[in-house]
Formats: sequence, C-alpha cells, structure tokens
Amino acid sequence: MAKRLKIPPTKSALLGLKRHVTFLVQGHDLLERKRELLTRLVYERLAQYRKLRREVRTAFEEAYHWLGVTHMRMGSRMLAQAALGLKPAMTINILPRSSIGVEYPAVSAEPLPLQAVGLLWTDPSFDESRARLVHVAVLLARLGEAETALWRLLAEQRKTQKRVNALKYNIIPRYVATIRFIESALEEEERNTLFQIKVLRESQAADGGG
Repeated sequence: MAKRLKIPPTKSALLGLKRHVTFLVQGHDLLERKRELLTRLVYERLAQYRKLRREVRTAFEEAYHWLGVTHMRMGSRMLAQAALGLKPAMTINILPRSSIGVEYPAVSAEPLPLQAVGLLWTDPSFDESRARLVHVAVLLARLGEAETALWRLLAEQRKTQKRVNALKYNIIPRYVATIRFIESALEEEERNTLFQIKVLRESQAADGGG
C-alpha cells in the first residue's frame, strides 16, 4: 500500500490534493506519449546506425584493399611524397539539431573533387585509394552523428521512463491514498457530528417532555 502524504485531513487539503492529482495524471500522460515517441525514434536511429556500421565495415575493407595495392606498387616513400601538400578531400559542417527536446550535432559531410597529383610515377591505384578513403571518412562522419543521436535519445528515453514509473507507481498512488484517507476521515467526522446532534436533540426532547 502506498504511503500517505503528511497533510492534515481538511476539506481545503482534499480539494488541493484532487487538483494536484489531476495535474499529475495529465503530466503522466504527456510523459508517456513522449516516452513512446522517443522509443520509436530510438529504434529508427538504431536501424540507421546498424546500416551505417555495415556500410563503414565494407568501405573500410575496400579502402584497405586498394591502399594495399597502392603501397605495393608505389612503396611507402613514394606514397608519403605524393600525399604532401594535398588539400582536404571533403567538407564537414556540424550544426545543432533537436528531436523531442533532445539536442545532438547534425553532421553534413560531402566529398570534394580529387586534387590532381602532378607526379609522373604515381600509380592509377593511388587515386582509387584516395577516393575510397574519402568515402570511408564521409561514412564515419555520418556514423558519428547517428551514434551520438542514438545515445542521447536513448538516455532521454530512459530518463523519461523513470519519470513515468515514478509518477505511476509512487507519486500518484501516494496522492490517491492520501485523498482516500482524508475522505474517510471527513466522513467519520461528519458521522460523529450527526450522531452528537442526534443525541443532543434526543436529550432536549427528553428534558422538554419531563
């Protein structure tokens, strides 16, 4: 049985408690809807995150394959020289985004045209490796956004679930138990008052008859 609140059993307290219970029930319903929306978003983001992880794994395998080919054909020294002075091969923009009150960074990553390398001894696989690695970097940026959003949404969903449970199983039952106790106490007080009035009237009637 839920513990009662320490409130005197008066009519004004009873009215105040009933107003509070109405407010708490409305708050519970709103939080429950928020929890359902967050749960749906978490599952959507989880599916997106898993899909991106598979794409990243495949992209890594292909990129390392071509990097191995390039390394074998050009050697590490030539690779280091060819990479000198290369400009960034992608653009990244990070902006704040919000879903159901949960903020997370929105990452926009796009590849840029590959910069030409004016060295006669570069192998065609060098450009293929660069393109593959840029693709991996773009996917990793998107994966980072998906993972951050997923964890923040999941944290908010768990927090909301705790609040829903606290209202449902602790706070609202305490208010309801207190309301029932006060109603019972007021009814008992009213019965005692009516009984005393009855006894008083009977006593007065007996004195008048005597």
